Amino acid sequence: MKIMPCPVNGPRAIAEFIYWGEVRVSPDPNTCTDDEWADYVFNRNGSPGIKKEWWCHTPSNTWFIAERDTLADRVLRTWLPGTEP
Repeated sequence: MKIMPCPVNGPRAIAEFIYWGEVRVSPDPNTCTDDEWADYVFNRNGSPGIKKEWWCHTPSNTWFIAERDTLADRVLRTWLPGTEP
């Protein structure tokens, strides 16, 4: 069984979580071009490596960021938004 370390609830079974996508900075919709906005909405970095991702522990509705190595399929660290180590 895979385990995800929740920064509030500790190590939990991965079935208790949902993945929401990679952490990315949104362009300003009032000043960006149509191409920049389309790139943000439709394109994702699918190459393996170290990624920062949004996750939610669904029983407690705790949203947090996980840094994962997608090539090795392991979690490096997790933290609450605004408290990056």
